[in-house]
Amino acid sequence: MRSLIAMYQRIGLVPLIIVGLVLGVLIGWLAPSAGIALGILGTLFVGALKAVAPILVFVLVLAAISKQRSGDEVYVKPVLIMYMFGTFLAALTAVGASFLFPIEMVLVNANIEQVPPANLKEVLTNLLMSLVANPVNAVANANYIGILAWAIIIGFALRQAGDTTRGVVSDFADAISQVVKWVIALAPFGILGLVANTVAETGFEALKGYANILMVLVGCMLFIALVANPLIVLVKTGKNPYPLVLTCLRESGITAFFTRSSAANIPVNMNLAHKLGLHEDTYSVTIPLGATINMAGAAITINVLTLAAAHTLGIEVSFASALLLSLVATVSAGGASGVPGGSLLLIPLAASLFSIPNDIAMQVVAVGFIIGVIQDSAETALNSSTDILFTAAADPKYAR
Repeated sequence: MRSLIAMYQRIGLVPLIIVGLVLGVLIGWLAPSAGIALGILGTLFVGALKAVAPILVFVLVLAAISKQRSGDEVYVKPVLIMYMFGTFLAALTAVGASFLFPIEMVLVNANIEQVPPANLKEVLTNLLMSLVANPVNAVANANYIGILAWAIIIGFALRQAGDTTRGVVSDFADAISQVVKWVIALAPFGILGLVANTVAETGFEALKGYANILMVLVGCMLFIALVANPLIVLVKTGKNPYPLVLTCLRESGITAFFTRSSAANIPVNMNLAHKLGLHEDTYSVTIPLGATINMAGAAITINVLTLAAAHTLGIEVSFASALLLSLVATVSAGGASGVPGGSLLLIPLAASLFSIPNDIAMQVVAVGFIIGVIQDSAETALNSSTDILFTAAADPKYAR
């Protein structure tokens, strides 16, 4: 058994994930019943990541703040600036692509259980209320804004504690980090189950009718991942950004694509940040915060689908309206990111800017759920890999 584990570790995580991906596609295609059965592996893997992520974030931030000495430098502010600028740039990219490649969609009957936010005020109010949520509920419900707020407050309080107490907190953080490494080591099996189940259940047949929408969505996301984000990193670091960009896409983006959960990918990003030797006091804050507010993929989804609805209805969109849409998408994307299908549920809010009726907007949301097997995966991969990319770019190891 020890020799098998040693061989497993020598092969490396990324090659094993690729093997799991290929096997998952083959099993889901050739033996759908087996693919559905293997889905339990994916469910267990994502469940384990989601379960450990809130505890990991709370304990790591708590430990980092409690042991931080006065005068120690952290690099949160430049990361936040990149988050906001990157999301706005993604929103503008989606607008430009929608004008260059106008899309008309076939609407479907809506059957959406979730209630979308009525206006931007409601989105921002929900975001602010998350800050003062009960700390136990925040951890239980994976409310990362609340988790960060309470971890920072308690961390500052613990700075007055003795060395023994702070040492215990630090040791507990190390123990949780080790648990995360064990979970991540099982990623190839989780990816195998996720892919096999997805291919077996969908076969991607339902996506053919919406190929044009998917091409614009995925094209915008690839442009941001491979052109816009590298330019931001180049300006920040003055170095060739692509080695870092490709590392983040390979080791964070691939996992996020199949888990389809920014929250589940927080432990993966934390592990990669440690592997890259980044400043722990910085990444323990910016990565969970990025999983909540850094939503370039969500901004793209909101704008592309909203403008597709406008084109379908023959509504003329002015430059000023498109710019306002980009601002609304940038601000609101982070506000509802914790809701399942969060970016899709913001479409009625964005559509209201063009006086699109709510029943039509909800039909667009239903289309979004149909293409979600690709849209949501690509969106999560872009969002999550960008969290670690911008965090690394602000670190002294890479920054000017």
